[in-house]
Amino acid sequence: MITLDALRANPALLKLDLYCKGARLDDSCYIEGDGGRKVMRTRAGLGSGLELILPGELWTNVPVSEPFAQKSPYTIHRADGRYLLRHDGRDVSPLRLSPRPDWYDAKTGSGKPMTRIGTLQGTYLGIYQAKVCEYWTAPTKVNCKFCSVGLNLGVDDANDKSVAEVMEVVRRARDESGITYVDFNTGHYDGDTYLDILEPYIVRIKRELGLLVGVQTPPHRDLRRYDGLREMGVNRVSFCFEIFDRGLFEEICPGKHAEYGLDYYLEAVRYCAALARKGPRHEPWVTNGEIIGGLEPPESSIRAIDWITSVGAVPTVCVFRPLVGTDLEHAAPPETEAMVPVFRRLYEACMERGLPIGCAPNVHVSLVMLPEECRTLSPRRYPLTTLKLKAMAAAFGYQFRRRLQAAPA
Repeated sequence: MITLDALRANPALLKLDLYCKGARLDDSCYIEGDGGRKVMRTRAGLGSGLELILPGELWTNVPVSEPFAQKSPYTIHRADGRYLLRHDGRDVSPLRLSPRPDWYDAKTGSGKPMTRIGTLQGTYLGIYQAKVCEYWTAPTKVNCKFCSVGLNLGVDDANDKSVAEVMEVVRRARDESGITYVDFNTGHYDGDTYLDILEPYIVRIKRELGLLVGVQTPPHRDLRRYDGLREMGVNRVSFCFEIFDRGLFEEICPGKHAEYGLDYYLEAVRYCAALARKGPRHEPWVTNGEIIGGLEPPESSIRAIDWITSVGAVPTVCVFRPLVGTDLEHAAPPETEAMVPVFRRLYEACMERGLPIGCAPNVHVSLVMLPEECRTLSPRRYPLTTLKLKAMAAAFGYQFRRRLQAAPA
């Protein structure tokens, strides 16, 4: 049983509990008027909530629009211009609104609202680059049952974004929001064209701005393409296979099962993790295997974490959010108590393997729990690994600042 005292004392537990329960907005709230970010439906849907900063500088995206959130014990209140989180009427913690930058209200030179090109998710810039995933448009629709990307593009997210438009937004986000990382996301397209689509954007950002860049796409049929991304200076590749249980993978991700299969997703994770030893030394490289906690038993999620870390990749674990309009909109979100062991294992497995977590400068993620954020969910401590990671973060931060200073204005 999770107590109120535990939630007050442990921001990581609070962040996890809010993912699972959501929150209700009191009538006193004036989010945009107080400089907060508008609730928007972007990408696959995890950004559908309210962007907030919890104690401990934990950035989060709290579900507020979905039906399950309307039953939450949490309420968000405004008093004297400040925000407060309450649980069944009792104070839990102060909150800060994630700041809305001026460029959120600006348009590109082509006339599009900049937020239809990219949005901040925590402190990094997320861009769903191309047209809707073709799992949504196939003659027999085979989209992942938790996903809402086919409902979002054309609403809060443009489905056509030129290199010039993206570069304009990235520059504004760098200059005004201090971003250090840009994350590109695409769906499945016939002919494996997703990397071809992204490469012109990657080249321009790396050459002109020197920012960190990540890509999240289906696994390309020719895994040697990732060698090319590594040489290009890409810093992160992520493969969202979502579910480690083979039967549930086939049921919930029918398009991914038919087009690629779970084994090929895992092979792509393994192959790309090995590329950390290759490529330009001044460019860090991380491979993520992404799963969704709450779509399979916790024991299966833990097995996925252990497999991902065993090949040298870092797990990304999302918390299942039943989004309005999706095939699973009426499903229940997971119980926090069931998720705690999963996120505890996320931290412990990364530390046991000495994986590079918490090293990227100014990258706070609102959509998921980062492995390093889960430290307080575990009683175990790793002093030597912690020292090594701090040294790695300091060294990379210094190198990265020098690179930004050398980049063109």
